[in-house]
Amino acid sequence: MKISYKKLWVLLAEKEISQVAFRKDLNIATGTMTKLRKNEEVALSVLLRICDYLNCNIGDICDAIKEEKYF
Repeated sequence: MKISYKKLWVLLAEKEISQVAFRKDLNIATGTMTKLRKNEEVALSVLLRICDYLNCNIGDICDAIKEEKYF
């Protein structure tokens, strides 16, 4: 499984919140922002802070996507 934060970027755009303002408001480290942009795993505590900030549920900002495995 891998994670996708596409919903997060769409939600930020809908609420007209820039990524810079988002990062500053939540005091998110630049490394964590990079992980979010690259669809890499971040700490659950960060995801919960994002949900609180956006007043949403965790499923509103990310999806778990099953990866196809070829042998």
